[in-house]
Amino acid sequence: MKVYHELLERILAEGEERDDRTGTGTIGIFGHQMRFDLAAGFPLVTTKKVHTRSVIQELLWFLSGRTDNQWLNERGVTIWDEWATPEQCARFGRPAGDLGPVYGHQWRNFGATRRPDGTFERDGVDQLARVVAEIRRNPTSRRLIVTGWNPREADQVALPPCHTLFQFQVSSGGRLHCQLYQRSADCFLGVPFNIASYALLTHLVARVTGLKPGVFVHTLGDAHLYKNHLEQARLQLSREHRPLPTLVLDPTITDLFAVTAEQIRIEGYDPHPAIKAPVAV
Repeated sequence: MKVYHELLERILAEGEERDDRTGTGTIGIFGHQMRFDLAAGFPLVTTKKVHTRSVIQELLWFLSGRTDNQWLNERGVTIWDEWATPEQCARFGRPAGDLGPVYGHQWRNFGATRRPDGTFERDGVDQLARVVAEIRRNPTSRRLIVTGWNPREADQVALPPCHTLFQFQVSSGGRLHCQLYQRSADCFLGVPFNIASYALLTHLVARVTGLKPGVFVHTLGDAHLYKNHLEQARLQLSREHRPLPTLVLDPTITDLFAVTAEQIRIEGYDPHPAIKAPVAV
């Protein structure tokens, strides 16, 4: 995970001060790329603790196509709570606790018809199912793309998709690679979580398509540290890296959309203690 530390170091050394929509302020850079070979270990930051249960459950929530925060709360995940308040939901004309057309909706039901009550018909495009089918049918395709950005719906959610588009590629050696373009990257709180989430997604798609996990490429647009995260970032950089953990998937997994949390284990994760930082909403 040295490449993640290099990102923090670059922002601290080169970052420009900017105002932002939250009023917190950031220092940031534009354009950065990190590469993680998934054969070298599961890319979880070890210089602070990442809440792995939240990573796993949120990804399963995306895969289900759901948009209700209650499903996450029932599983002890609170990472979307700030965007699911009654005030936020009312502001965007959504039912209480419904986050609107966020990632799972775009991945599994892109372009669906919106009902008057703010919910959606199931008549959209299941992008992720199409991609999985295409990997199996035509692994040399250069069109293995899922987009989370829908211009017609970007203003219907409190937080338009930050991790915007991802693309798979199958190498001649049977390895599945994934590249993510992330338009906006909260590099202290969000990015370690995003790295782990897309690494897990790549492993799962590789498993159900009979491939080996390859390289996860993480491309960032606006990469920033909030001004009230700077001391936390410096503390993290002062810590030594520890060995990466191992991801263990149940060998019975065959259906990407039927995976359960009990079928996913992360072994050997021995991080430094968590570092608290406020969320900018």
